[in-house]
Amino acid sequence: MQDIGAYRSLREKQRQEREELILQVAKEVLLEKGYYEASMDEIATRVGIAKGTLYLHFAKKEDLVVALLEGELKSSLRSIERIRQTEASPREKLTLILHSMYQNLWSKQTSLLSVLFTSTDFKAVLKEKYGTVFHRISEQIMALLQEGKASGQFDPAIPDEILTSMFFCVCSPRAYQHLVVEEGMPFEEFIHYVERFYFRGISTPGSPENVS
Repeated sequence: MQDIGAYRSLREKQRQEREELILQVAKEVLLEKGYYEASMDEIATRVGIAKGTLYLHFAKKEDLVVALLEGELKSSLRSIERIRQTEASPREKLTLILHSMYQNLWSKQTSLLSVLFTSTDFKAVLKEKYGTVFHRISEQIMALLQEGKASGQFDPAIPDEILTSMFFCVCSPRAYQHLVVEEGMPFEEFIHYVERFYFRGISTPGSPENVS
């Protein structure tokens, strides 16, 4: 019985290691080719396994990509929830969140999210699988913006939905990648202008926030 148990443990370990390798390779292929052009055939070939073996782990490409994103999305939500618990103003908290989102500006995870969010077909999959997580993230940001309105930091005339959408538009690392990577703009300078652009735009007219 002990030998059977050890054999099963070894098989499970090998399965987990193979799955981790599949996810690693899938991430590379998705970043190179994009969601539409990435194929299960190529992923299996690069991993060095038969396509049928790949399907034993992930029945379709959507399942594979969802597995890649699960940890990232939940980690982002936890980070935002932690920041909301700090003793800081709404603007300071949003600034921390902005920095957090840009901290690993061009990591594979961040780039992968950008690739997938621009894939129209996959948006439906994301909404189905993780609509609740996205909604909770959006709720956290909107709540901070509402607190900023109540404290006089942010313009109450701007609808909450617009403020929230604008925040997520600003948090788009891939859109600004060329500025730092290709043109050599120092990161701190870059993030300063991103903050300045957003917060000046939403600050209450005539407030100190609007001229900082």
